Amino acid sequence: MLPANIVIFTDLDGTLLEHRTYSWAAAEEALAEVERRRVPWVIVTSKTRAEVELLRRKLEHAHPFVTENGGGIFVPHGYFPQRIEGATSTRHYHCLALGQPYDEIVKELEEIAAEAGAEIVGFHQMSTREVAENTGLRPQEAELARQREFDEPFFFAGASDAVVAKFVELAKQRKLEITRGGRLWHLFAGSDKGRAVRWLMKEYRAALRTRLRAVGLGDSTNDLPMLAAVDLPILVQKPDRSYDEEVVSRLPRVTRAPAPGPAGWNETVLELLQGLKAKEKR
Repeated sequence: MLPANIVIFTDLDGTLLEHRTYSWAAAEEALAEVERRRVPWVIVTSKTRAEVELLRRKLEHAHPFVTENGGGIFVPHGYFPQRIEGATSTRHYHCLALGQPYDEIVKELEEIAAEAGAEIVGFHQMSTREVAENTGLRPQEAELARQREFDEPFFFAGASDAVVAKFVELAKQRKLEITRGGRLWHLFAGSDKGRAVRWLMKEYRAALRTRLRAVGLGDSTNDLPMLAAVDLPILVQKPDRSYDEEVVSRLPRVTRAPAPGPAGWNETVLELLQGLKAKEKR
């Protein structure tokens, strides 16, 4: 790993990946430039470790990644020179778990739904085929999405606004987090994209011993913790070319990408890198 003065943190679905097709083709120019300039870029996603590992192989991604809305941080062996405090070690990574274990989250979800009178359908109740139908994923990808460690995606089956509100309130009373992504709701505890970003920036600064700025790209409310934790938050347009209202409300100075998904990612990141190059020449 070579020194750089920025670290890029990016969401996947609807940000680096196109909302419907999950393609990153429109961002290939910027990805190539990021790699050419040796800028570290960290995946921060609601996806599982199994999903991200498949995608990393396709992208030739060699940097850390954060799974399941900040539930787990995974650092490739040898990536940082320093010892990774508090992490466990697997064959390929140092792993730091921030989130409550998945089995406990599923139990909490079922109890809250019963108390709220809400009919919910979670990933633990779906077959691979049903997950594919509800997410747009291919069957192989849907099977990887079911291999969860911290976070349970679910949807409400015809619940009224009042029932949904009661469900959310009951979750908060139990000190659980609930957020809504592009397609599904998510329930988790302890997981925190912002905390993961801050932890990784501490490790980057310890390794590189230089001033670093964190850049974050996301498109929805569940990216708020990440966007609030970085120095330069960038909000990517949704497919209808709107911007997430809650993110705009909470972060009024957020930089707005001029296009949806990977096209907006591409244009904004290229502009950012060109600006850095211009400063280096001064």
